[in-house]
This record gives sequence, structure tokens and C-alpha cells, in this order.
Amino acid sequence: MRRVRALAIMLVSLALVACTAQPPLSSPTAAPSATTSVHTTETPTPVTFIPPTTEAASLSGTVVIDGSSTVFPITEAAGIAFRSYAPGVDIQLGVSGTGGGLKKFCAGEVAIADASRPISASEAAACTEADITYIELPIAFDGISVVVHPQNSWTECMTVAELKALWEPQAEHNILRWSQLRSGWPDTPIALYGAGGDSGTYDYFTQAIVGTAHSSRSDYTPSEDDYLLAQDLAADPQGLGFFGYAYYVEYAGALRAVAIDNGAGCVAPSASSIADGSYQPLARPMFLYVRVSALDRPEIRAFVDFYLTNGSALVRQARSIPLPDEAYPLVAERVARRLAGSVFEGGSQVGISIDQLLRLEEQK
Repeated sequence: MRRVRALAIMLVSLALVACTAQPPLSSPTAAPSATTSVHTTETPTPVTFIPPTTEAASLSGTVVIDGSSTVFPITEAAGIAFRSYAPGVDIQLGVSGTGGGLKKFCAGEVAIADASRPISASEAAACTEADITYIELPIAFDGISVVVHPQNSWTECMTVAELKALWEPQAEHNILRWSQLRSGWPDTPIALYGAGGDSGTYDYFTQAIVGTAHSSRSDYTPSEDDYLLAQDLAADPQGLGFFGYAYYVEYAGALRAVAIDNGAGCVAPSASSIADGSYQPLARPMFLYVRVSALDRPEIRAFVDFYLTNGSALVRQARSIPLPDEAYPLVAERVARRLAGSVFEGGSQVGISIDQLLRLEEQK
């Protein structure tokens, strides 16, 4: 069975007719900054999940989620699987980027926000002002992948300094050709693609590479939808862009990842290099943010518990990098105890490893 995934900033209503059926997707609205297209993939191999502990079949209501396109495939998988046990629960999943999702979250519009970076100080302040208390739930690791077209034979590895020279604000209208980055590279134009300004991927990439979040050149093709970026790059031999590792894996036959040299040699993104922390500075944790008051609703508590109980399987199904198995009970304990707030004190920590994240979890 094949399913069609609509590509764009969208609201998805996940509805399983039966345990083995795929949910119909609502009609998307076109992304404003990249070519609109439709991507078809094989249905993932079925995974056996641990069922909800509640009487899921009797649950009803709506779970509204918005946020990161990078976290979207994991939460989509969770929603589809949960609906097979709780068909009376409607799960509405939107993709407006981490910043857009957290803005809606702190305005009380959604119960859960997907985020590819920690909540910022200003976002936390907005939640506080709106009297919204939240729980931060690390769920997976990602490695932002710098990718090029397979016909690009010269860009095997780039230093962080070269990436900074390419993406910093001063590069706008100035660094336009490959030969300007390194002697011996062709004197041909560079076409740049990347995450849009509401994306947590954009926030993290600019902080890790340029040195300041939200600081970059603007003369590139942006999108909050990683599928669109991947398809545009797959059609552009002069292109270079960045997005989440899971999307690179899905398009590995049409794109090539560039290894990153952070001073310790060239390291390509892979499940092992992201998990062991050697893919720096672009390895990062991903999160759910859950409104504490929303956990009083049985359908939302059951969904969150199911998500964390099956965290590793869901993350793997979505082609992302799971936390160690011992991490998910620690995260679930945060829900059980309703431990509010962020361990990151209102901002990303570039270069954090899975071991370091676990220590932060234990300290909370």
C-alpha cells in the first residue's frame, strides 16, 4: 500500500478507519517560498506497539498539535498508531515550524507543540504571561544535514568556517559562487536552500554555524517544509541546503550529505555519529511541549503516555535517532510528576550529546 503525503504548511487530521488503514490527509495550502509538490513513499513496515494502559477504545475528543516539520514525522506516526487503539480521538497535526508552533502553544491554541529546539526565553515569558505551564519532553535526536546534488563532485566536506562564510549576513549578495569558498572549486553559481525563519532548524543552524540565532543571509530559498527543500535540492545540481536528518535519509538516493569538519576531521551525519555526539556542531535534541492543564483531559494524557511508552519504536519508524531506551522512562516520569519548565533555561545548547541530555533529565 502506498500513501500520498501532502507537502506544505498544513493542518492534518489523522483518522484511522481501521488498525491497518492510513489516515486521509486534508487538502494542503501551498508553501509560500518553495515549489509545491507531492511526495509518495512506501508505507513503513508495521511496528508492534505497547497498547495504551487506559480504556482507549472509549476515549473521545481532540488533540491539537502544531510545530516543527522535523518532529512532524514522529508525531504523525504516534498519532496514526494511537488512533488504531482510540478511534474516537481526533488528532489534528499542523506544521508551522517550531517558532510558529510555540507561538500557538503559548497563546493557548494547541495542547502540544513539536519543537526541534528548546523553548526560548521570550517564548517561555509569553507562556508565563498567558498563565500556561508546560512540561518539556525530549523525544529524539537529530543531526541537521547539509546536502548537495549528487552531481556535485567537489563538496565532500566543509569546515564550520566555510559554512559560516557562506551563510552569515555579510555573505548576502557577496558569496555567490563555489570558487569563492575554496580554491579549486568550480566558478559556478551557488543556489542556497534552507529552513524558514519560524523553524527551529533555522534557529539552531544559525546559532551553531553563524554564532547567533536568527542571523543569516536572506538571499536563499526558505521553507518550513523539509520535503519541499529536499525536492528542490534534488532538482538543482548547483544547490546546497540544510534540513533534518530523517529527510536526508528518505532522499538519500537523490541527495548527498556533506561531511562537517568542526576541527576534529570530517564527520558525515549518520545514526551513529549523531548518537555518539561526534557529528558536531549540528546534532541536537528534539522535543514535545505539553500544556500541564491539558493532561487533565483523558485523551491527551493517554496520547502522551502512549507516545513516550513507544518512543523508541516511533522515532525509528520515522527514520530519526531515538534516545537510549533508559531515557524514555525518565521523560515519562516528568509527565507523571508534572515537572514543569525547561532544563535548557530558555535556549539551545549547541553540541549537547545524548549522555549530557540524560544527565540533565536526571537532575530535573
